[in-house]
Amino acid sequence: MKWKLPWTTEETGKLPQHVAIIMDGNGRWAKKHKLSVSRGHRQGTETLREIIRHTDDLGIRALSLYAFSTENWNRSEEEVAALMQLILDFFASEIDELDEKNVRILILGDKSRLPEKQRETLIEAEKRTAGNTGLRLNIAVNYGGRAELVKAAREIAALVRDGSLSEDEITEETISDHLYTRGQPDVDLLIRTSGEQRLSNFLLYQNAYAEFIFPDTLWPDFTVHDYDLALDAFIHRERRFGGRQEAGG
Repeated sequence: MKWKLPWTTEETGKLPQHVAIIMDGNGRWAKKHKLSVSRGHRQGTETLREIIRHTDDLGIRALSLYAFSTENWNRSEEEVAALMQLILDFFASEIDELDEKNVRILILGDKSRLPEKQRETLIEAEKRTAGNTGLRLNIAVNYGGRAELVKAAREIAALVRDGSLSEDEITEETISDHLYTRGQPDVDLLIRTSGEQRLSNFLLYQNAYAEFIFPDTLWPDFTVHDYDLALDAFIHRERRFGGRQEAGG
């Protein structure tokens, strides 16, 4: 039987519009089970499928997943190769269902450094789902938050240089419009599994007022039940956005 929290209609209306997940713990899961790191990443992909489906079922507008950072190139050749293969395997098995469910895929990050097959696979997934209007599925591949801000700054500087934009016209919205996630709401809830409590250069600008939840569960063991518990915790938090709670409240 599928797990489901007994949320009221009012509580369901308080679900986050944008969830970001740092899928951490695949390597530790593999070590715990005396398996290869690549097997840990593959098991993590099984978790990923369930979380994407559940997010879509709940009507959440955007889901951002940290799949491969700019720093991950420093890992062993074997692990990098396994992660690159998972990109191909994931889209080969999931693209039909995602497209059928009206999910729009957006790749966050610099695709130019990726191997040709992976780059073409990601570009094709974006093109195929470009007209879809359901869940925005953002997959960060060769992504770094600082690099994203540098990219945005350079694009804005170019507009100022050619006279299309004046310095006085630069606003927070201008910056948002030059991020990979332009047109999407900022992150409401960030989940990082495995108990680690850091952002690791993920969506630095978009996480400005996000709520953070750090479950101890390793990503391959993270279930829909665990996800719902994190969403429930979010629903019952008081978000002030820099304001102050009224006296007596």
